[in-house]
Amino acid sequence: MAFISAAGVICAAVIGGVVWAVSADSGSGGGAAAGVLPKPVAYGSTTALPPWSAPANAQAGAKAAGLKVATMEGTANHFHTHLDVIVDGKPVEVPANLGIDAQDQAMSELHTHDASGVLHIEAPAKRRYVLGQLFNEWGVQLEPGRIGGLKAGGGKELSAYVDGKKVAGDPAAIELTGHREITLVFGPVGAKVNVPSSYDFPSGT
Repeated sequence: MAFISAAGVICAAVIGGVVWAVSADSGSGGGAAAGVLPKPVAYGSTTALPPWSAPANAQAGAKAAGLKVATMEGTANHFHTHLDVIVDGKPVEVPANLGIDAQDQAMSELHTHDASGVLHIEAPAKRRYVLGQLFNEWGVQLEPGRIGGLKAGGGKELSAYVDGKKVAGDPAAIELTGHREITLVFGPVGAKVNVPSSYDFPSGT
């Protein structure tokens, strides 16, 4: 009986820990996302070299990516991801106002407000998002071995990292989640680069 009682306490503690973990993740990540992960869409320049500025048409890339554009920010799903882009050892700025159309006073559910690299997801529903959608808005094509006019080969490579760990596959398919640090590195094969494992998000975000 004592063993059964102890096992019950341990089981309850484990269940409680799981519930706490899910709640904590929901707090920083905007809650559980619904639906399947969107497939990356090939859109944007394959010749432009960095730095890449924000496109003149803020809505074209968002619509190509299947993102909603509205006059008000959504509140059902609100979280932030951070993106670093490093080319030949130097940071490339992620421009402000990606996905924001100042003239029409409208914005996409995925957008940037400044050049800090913080990606804002403020959506009317709990959907899932991928990095390629941000690059669609940027007007820069992202795919395995390519970022805009930078293409792997000739001793150069494109690598992707999530929270400091290298990941394989299509970088455009990397999911955006709450407080995730994503880094894209283009440069000489085998070059040592200081890849961040996290980002110091402002308090309350």
